[in-house]
Amino acid sequence: MGKAEDLLATVLPEERRLQVAALLRRDTRVRVEELADRFAVSGETIRRDLKVLEDRGVARRVYGGAVATDGGWLRSEDLHDARRAQRAIASAAASLVEPGETVMLGLGSLVTETARALPSSFAGRALCASVPAATVLAARPGIEVHLAGGLLRRPDLACTDDSAERFFDRFFARRAFLAADGLDPRAGLTCAHLEEVPVHRALIRQAAECYVLADAPKLGTVAVGRVAGLAELAGIITDDAADPDLVQALEHGGARILIAPQVPRSG
Repeated sequence: MGKAEDLLATVLPEERRLQVAALLRRDTRVRVEELADRFAVSGETIRRDLKVLEDRGVARRVYGGAVATDGGWLRSEDLHDARRAQRAIASAAASLVEPGETVMLGLGSLVTETARALPSSFAGRALCASVPAATVLAARPGIEVHLAGGLLRRPDLACTDDSAERFFDRFFARRAFLAADGLDPRAGLTCAHLEEVPVHRALIRQAAECYVLADAPKLGTVAVGRVAGLAELAGIITDDAADPDLVQALEHGGARILIAPQVPRSG
């Protein structure tokens, strides 16, 4: 595995959680410090991963780490389903991009997956708000890659300060893709990290069409930072596990919902 692949492996949360779940299955117990060293991320990032695994019934957090839960391995399939949902959403998003376009790629693992899913024949310009998305495309011939720069957030290698916002203000794109922490009929698009709000807003402002990538659990969720109203978005791309009632409520709130087709199970 090359250095670029090593880097990407450390910043895709669902892939990392799958590996942590496998370690729990094998060893029944994991420690935060050891996992942080193994995946080259912070202890805070690992604790967030363990919280997600606990919510899914795979782990129970204890002092310094986590232990496996009885029967949790039946639910570890949820992690694989989440990964498949990400791939489906990314594939649907990438299919919207046309040859020669300038595309803006925001923050989050779903956006990195979308960069990875762009057809090998795609040639155009990519304006990236994170190192992982830029790294995916940097080795691709025919793609001109621009990286926002500014303050680098260590856990996910995202550019989040006002320098990143000003970077996007220099351009105009046909299409933009950003990931969501929450999409609600009343609250609209929200994010959990306040420093991301200006970057998200810049993408919406500077693109003719902005699509939000959100797996099913994000629908109906409200995070602390308000980004935009639903009517400001060209569409929301989600997976087929989305609650039909939530989809209908979002549509009534002004959103256009695109349900990504399933992708085959790997292996």
